[in-house]
Parts: sequence; structure tokens; C-alpha cells
Amino acid sequence: MIALAPDVAKLKQEHAALFAAQNRYLRRVALVALAIALYYLFFFDFFGIEWSRFLIGCQQLSRYFLRMFVWQDFLNWPFAYYFTQVGITLAIVFSGTLTASLIALPVSFLAARNVMHDPLMRPIALVVRRVLDVLRGIDMAIWGLIFVRAVGMGPLAGVLAILMQDVGLLGKLYAEGHEAVERSPSRGLSAVGANSLQKHRYGIFTQSFPTFLALSLYQIESNTRSAAVLGFVGAGGVGLVYAENMRLWNWDVVMFLTLILVAVVMIMDVVSSKLRKRYITGKGVPLWQPAARD
Repeated sequence: MIALAPDVAKLKQEHAALFAAQNRYLRRVALVALAIALYYLFFFDFFGIEWSRFLIGCQQLSRYFLRMFVWQDFLNWPFAYYFTQVGITLAIVFSGTLTASLIALPVSFLAARNVMHDPLMRPIALVVRRVLDVLRGIDMAIWGLIFVRAVGMGPLAGVLAILMQDVGLLGKLYAEGHEAVERSPSRGLSAVGANSLQKHRYGIFTQSFPTFLALSLYQIESNTRSAAVLGFVGAGGVGLVYAENMRLWNWDVVMFLTLILVAVVMIMDVVSSKLRKRYITGKGVPLWQPAARD
């Protein structure tokens, strides 16, 4: 270590600018860390949050977690009712996400800048993008409250809530997938006389299809987790069971339902990976080989 000191000093002299940049970087990191610490101190002080309340809350959480893993009278639980509600949740998720994907796909072409590149088409793309911003800017639970008032409690409200949010989210992501494609295939199709629909179908969507499939499959998994919240607002599904048992302090049932949903998400992830491998990676096509002559 002592022998290395002169070498380090020599390096600092030879690369003074580099070491100066490193020192500036470390000072910036220290300032950011200090700012974050001061923000938390300000947050706790401004809202009057006492550290004792925080510690008591942590203790209460530990008690809840202990109760979650002690399943009392497990064999007499209404499993048919629980799994029925999980099935309703999955039906809501698939119906809402599939319908949203089918609607968002054509809408995404209207929002893609490389599709709507003509001066007359650019305002349409701008308006479509702002509409998509509004749809995804409203949380799924808010949409659930709106549709519960409009169509009543039940799965239909949940499907419509997922539909509205996912059209905004998937429409934007699909449009960005269209914009990220190579333009050479579209130019080649234009050179051979293809019309606009053919260029969008074979020049853009063929390249953006992996993004479309991956996003759609991921959104099904994400909605499976998020749809549980819809039950709290009366939109049907397993969220209703969550709300009932939380009010009754049945944390063991809450944990059981959570584990079921986690298992469902894991199964869906395995299925999604197989579908992505099948339809995105694909399989090699054997080339034609002339028949061997005797």
C-alpha cells in the first residue's frame, strides 16, 4: 500500500482532469443524498409524523404478518367461493385486456408519427395521443367507480374499467413500437407499388408484432394483480373477498388469496414465455435441398 502511493500521486498529476471530474461526480452524489435525507426530515416534520408512530406501525405490521401465516380452521373454509371469485377476476382481466388490445392496435397507427407523417395527418396523431393520455391518466380504480355508477356493480364495470385504461396505455406503447421500426421495408414496398395499407401491414406491423405480443401478454399479467383492487369499488372479482376479510380481520384468508394470485401470475408468466418463444423467436425453416442422386 505504501509503495503504491507515489504511483497514485503520479497518476493524479498525469490525469488531473479525470480525477477532478471524479471528485465533482462524488460531490454531486453526496449533495443528492443530502437532499434526499433533508426531504424525508421535512416530510416527517411538515405532516407531523412522529417516529414513535412509525415504530408502532412497524410492530403492528409484524403482528399482521404473523396472523397471515396462522390459518385457523383451514379445512372448513369456503374454497369453492374463493376460487369462483378468482375465476371471475381472470375472466374480467382476459375480457378487458383482449378487447383493449384489439381496439388499441388500430388506434396506435393513428398515433404513430411515422404513419401519420403527412402535414394533414399530424394534427390527427396529436389529438389521438392526447386522448390516449387522458384514458391512461385516470386510474383503473377511478374508472371502476365511474362504471359502477353507470352500469351497476359486477364484472361488466370491471371489464370496462380495464378497457378504458388499457386502450390508453397499450395504444401509446404500440404507437412507440411502430415508430421504432426500420423504414427500409416500407420504402422497398413503396418502390414496388404497395399502397398505404400494405406498407403498414407488411412494412411496420411485421416488425412491431413482437412488441405488440410482449406488451399484451405482460398487460394480462399486470391486470391480474391490479384487478383485485376493482373489487373494493364494487366491480366484482376477488377484490370483494379481500375487502370482506380485511374488515373482519381474517388476515389468514387474505394471505391465502394472495398466494393463489401469485401462483396464477407465475403460471401466466410461464405460458407467456412459451408464447413469446413460439411467436417471436420462432423456429428455423429448413432450406430446400436437392435430392441426392444415386
